Amino acid sequence: PDAQWLLSMQDGAAVVAAPAVRHAQAPGSEGDTPWYAELELAWSNGEHPRFLAQALPLARELLQRQAAAGAPTIALDAQQVLLLSRCAQALAPAGDAEGWQCCELAAHGGDRTAQLELGLGYARMDAHGQRLATRNGAANFKRAVRWLTQAGEQGLAEAWFVLSRIYTKPEFSQRNVVEAHSCLERAADLGHAPAQLECGMHAWRNRRDDVNNDVRAAYWLLQAQAQGSAEAEAALAKIAPHGESGDWGQFAALHADGQLRQLGQSHPLLAARLELARRFHLSRAEALLLDLHAADQGHCLLIDISATHGRGKRRLALIRTAQERQLLDQVVRLFERVDCGVTGPEGNYRQRLYRLKCYLAELGVAQEQQFLAA
Repeated sequence: PDAQWLLSMQDGAAVVAAPAVRHAQAPGSEGDTPWYAELELAWSNGEHPRFLAQALPLARELLQRQAAAGAPTIALDAQQVLLLSRCAQALAPAGDAEGWQCCELAAHGGDRTAQLELGLGYARMDAHGQRLATRNGAANFKRAVRWLTQAGEQGLAEAWFVLSRIYTKPEFSQRNVVEAHSCLERAADLGHAPAQLECGMHAWRNRRDDVNNDVRAAYWLLQAQAQGSAEAEAALAKIAPHGESGDWGQFAALHADGQLRQLGQSHPLLAARLELARRFHLSRAEALLLDLHAADQGHCLLIDISATHGRGKRRLALIRTAQERQLLDQVVRLFERVDCGVTGPEGNYRQRLYRLKCYLAELGVAQEQQFLAA
């Protein structure tokens, strides 16, 4: 460190600290020393040997200060904590005691990466929750939970995921399946793809316990699929298969947008339902009886008309595109103050069906007249 400080003096840099342990300022701030810029450049380029050659002397001096103080931790600034954490990461492949000491000191300083590595080390596990054969000795799950919880509270999804694995281990004295699932959901909330897949499959397997578990399953599986999970995509194909267009009228095949606009002037609610049916492949009964207020679940359309139609079955239709989301938003706004039930302004199923058949009959006559005129 003294030599690096003297070099910065020769280069005309300002003196920002005494020659003992220099407290570097934040990267890019006024007063950065050239040796810190070199450390940052070496780390960003992945040149760990070069980084260690310059940073390890500084880290060793901090470790000596800690040993002389006889305390588990000493006062460190943010740059010293970052330096120790990076030294620990660079030394991790060697698995030596010095890297572990750097990791401990950085974890006490609040570095979340060091806290994660420290927790994984005590648990003798990797970031995927698997046992590491390369780490000898018995696992200390209580210490692992302490450090992993701190890392998770700072936003590391991997920490919550590993915690979910620890809480299910029979050898852990504080084994708790409920807590394990809570940790898994926190990891999924932070974007952890395996956790999202597991949350989705868990909700689907337990759909009999809660009527809305199929909706939760679709939500998590869509998140996992967006991150490239083939398993999530296969599960979604079973949970929410694409519906058939149906044979209850020629409307779905005609794409008669101009005629839809005409219908929207006289029967706006029916026109909105028909457009929704065309986009999401609803059956005739589903299109006419769907309760739009309860159907929109954000990520999917919950289609359930069993209360008003004896042969209706609950199913999901996924909202996969921005156009589908925009259409559904428009329809929901149209029905915002409308009672979608059989006591509402649309009437019962027979009345709605009669109105639809009249429209389709008019549409057929118009098509026939256009054909004859041509």
